[in-house]
Amino acid sequence: MAHAAAEIDEAVPEPASGLRSTVEIVATGLGALMAALAQTLVIPVLPEIAGDLHASATATSWLLTATLLTGAVAVPILSRLADMYGRRLLLMVALTALTIGSLMDALTSNVAVMITGRAIAGLSSAAIPLGISLLAATLPPARKGSAVALISAMLGIGSALGLPLAGLIADNFSYRVLFWIGAVGALISVVLVRALVPEPRPSRSGTVDYVGAVLLAAGLVSLILPLSQGTDWGWGSFRTIGLLVLSVVLLTGLVLAELRITNPLVNVRAAAAPPILITNIASVFIGFALFATFVGTSNYVQAPESTGYGFGASVLTAGLCLMPSGILMLVLSPLTARLINGWGAGRTLALGGTVIAAGLLIRIFLTGDLWMIIVGATVIGAGSGVGYASLPALINHHTPAHDLAAANGINTLSRSLGSTLASALGGSILAAITMTVGGAELPSLGGYRVLFTICAVAALLAAGAGLYVHSIGESKSTEAEDEEAVAVA
Repeated sequence: MAHAAAEIDEAVPEPASGLRSTVEIVATGLGALMAALAQTLVIPVLPEIAGDLHASATATSWLLTATLLTGAVAVPILSRLADMYGRRLLLMVALTALTIGSLMDALTSNVAVMITGRAIAGLSSAAIPLGISLLAATLPPARKGSAVALISAMLGIGSALGLPLAGLIADNFSYRVLFWIGAVGALISVVLVRALVPEPRPSRSGTVDYVGAVLLAAGLVSLILPLSQGTDWGWGSFRTIGLLVLSVVLLTGLVLAELRITNPLVNVRAAAAPPILITNIASVFIGFALFATFVGTSNYVQAPESTGYGFGASVLTAGLCLMPSGILMLVLSPLTARLINGWGAGRTLALGGTVIAAGLLIRIFLTGDLWMIIVGATVIGAGSGVGYASLPALINHHTPAHDLAAANGINTLSRSLGSTLASALGGSILAAITMTVGGAELPSLGGYRVLFTICAVAALLAAGAGLYVHSIGESKSTEAEDEEAVAVA
């Protein structure tokens, strides 16, 4: 619980020097960045891939869906295995999968093989929670906070930097360079992690929960597949509704099964504890607000000027509008760690959510010039960086050391679910509130404003959740002090 940090330190074989700590952070951070980039790099080049491989739009859309599905399943399962068999080992497994999958995609001309490669690469989604739990177990206390903040923020940093990088490469080189970047970057990270980062002792023993793994995998696929494909399938179609109902049945079965297992894949009782549960709900809200904002910014500035709000920008320009937000997330990581130490992670999360909402208000009301869009996106990025950094701090504070990897895995999954919901709901809103330009149906300014308003509400709900979790911690601290005073008396 609150003693998790002390328990972690006991697992460290020897304190790392300042230089040693830095190289550990760099090695792990590179892997986290490559994993985050893998989720967004292909988005701007899907039309080019479809033309090169002579594939349909439906087939190429699976280059995103396959990664999303395997990532959702891999994050909680690999994270739990990391507590049992080694966090560094499973981090290397995740990054090796990214290397293999990216190599397949760089070399193939078959869309089915490319989808398979993207599915394998999706296993690397676990690199961020694995990196957080690994550094939390190996770094000295003075470096732990800023390192965890940085690795956690990589999910947002990768999304913000991936779009301009993809646009730059697409304009000047073959899209296959994107896959080579993922393969080489992940391979370098594997080598560095193996050589420079120590492996802490496994924190949990027992056997693999195969029943939980099957139920969790089937439940998540049944949930995420219709959310990602619902716009094409139709939200009222039998496939969409049937899979969503099936996901509820399977995930309910998972909860019931895990409550009866000694060494469960998902510690349901721990996950249901108010601080953890509310933090994960806040993670869904933060993931929702950030992803919808990224999509809203990229598509928004590329819309024709005839819409009255768009700027007719290129893919590269659209990506560059997001770059300042990614840079700010990176720069703010050490400052956020200090805020967490001084204010508490709950209050810091509240600050992040409030800043996101402020940035969204800029997006709603200031639309006349491109610099206004950039300012709004940058403010949202700053708030997201602060929010993302505070989430694992809350999880780590309220989680026993032997469950850290699994708990961070569930938290990362919560953020990803928020992004998936944002894609589904945002796509539906923008498809429903449209205008006709040159005979084509395009999202209207009103549609974007509705989406940004929903995102702002989500961010404020996350802020409220942070304050509530902070109040729980304060209440427990007061109770502990009262009990200690009674014992002394």
